[in-house]
Amino acid sequence: MRRGVLAALVCLLASGPAAALDFRSLAEPTVMYDAPSVKAQPLFVVARYTPVEVVVALEGWLKVRDATGGLAWIEKRAVAESRTLMVNVPRAQVRAQAVASAPLVFEAEKAVVLELVEAGPPGWARVKHRDGQTGFVSASQVWGL
Repeated sequence: MRRGVLAALVCLLASGPAAALDFRSLAEPTVMYDAPSVKAQPLFVVARYTPVEVVVALEGWLKVRDATGGLAWIEKRAVAESRTLMVNVPRAQVRAQAVASAPLVFEAEKAVVLELVEAGPPGWARVKHRDGQTGFVSASQVWGL
C-alpha cells in the first residue's frame, strides 16, 4: 500500500510543472460561492470579462482563483469562450510589436481588462482594448495568461 501511495505522489509531483494553467473569462457578472451549490454562501459578485484560473471542475461548477489569489466556486455556465487578461501593474505598456523598444500604442491602468487576441512570442500577448486599439503587452504586466 505504501509503495502505491509513494508512486502516486511521485507522479503527481512530476506532472506539476508541466501542467498548464487553465485561465477562463466570465461571460456575465457572476456570483462567487464558498461551495459548489447555489444554496451555498454567496461571497461576492465578479464583473463580466474578469479572468479567472480554473483550479477544480466538478459537475457544472468550477473552483476558481482570481487575480488576488482568492478561491471561490462559480457555475460553469458563467464562463465565456473568449479570453481576457487583467493589468496587474500600475500602468501596462501596450506596444506595436512584441519587443520592449517598440513604439507605444497605449497604456492601460491597473485592473483594466484587455481581450486576449493571441499569445505572442514567449513573454508577450497580443491584446485588444475595448476601444479597438490592439498591440502587444508583456506577460509580466498582466494576469490571466
